Amino acid sequence: MTGPALPDLDCRQNVEQFVDQFYQRVLADEQLAPVFLDVAAIDLDEHLPHIKNYWCKLLLGQQGYRRHTMNIHRALHARRPLTQADFERWLSLFRATLDEHYSGPYAEKARRIATAIAANMEQNLPEGTV
Repeated sequence: MTGPALPDLDCRQNVEQFVDQFYQRVLADEQLAPVFLDVAAIDLDEHLPHIKNYWCKLLLGQQGYRRHTMNIHRALHARRPLTQADFERWLSLFRATLDEHYSGPYAEKARRIATAIAANMEQNLPEGTV
């Protein structure tokens, strides 16, 4: 007997919930928490709405996000080089959050997009430091 079906990331409410769940993992992670909290010094009240808008744009086509993510991460990378291990850990936590809480075509789309984002970031940050 199987349990209830997991929700998909097919509406803003679920995307926002996913982002909250994912960031709980990231900010509790020994490897990534210092990058977000100490180096980037993110203000969660400011940062999370941007990330929620970003994923709603990518998954649902909503137009609330207008920032340039690569420039933001280049600035972070200049302060503390992001490593291949950082990208692998980020992707691992992303996938684990999906696997635990979501299922369906939008969740699979999120998985593909996150994989592409991690690869793109890793490829396009300054040479020799990733």
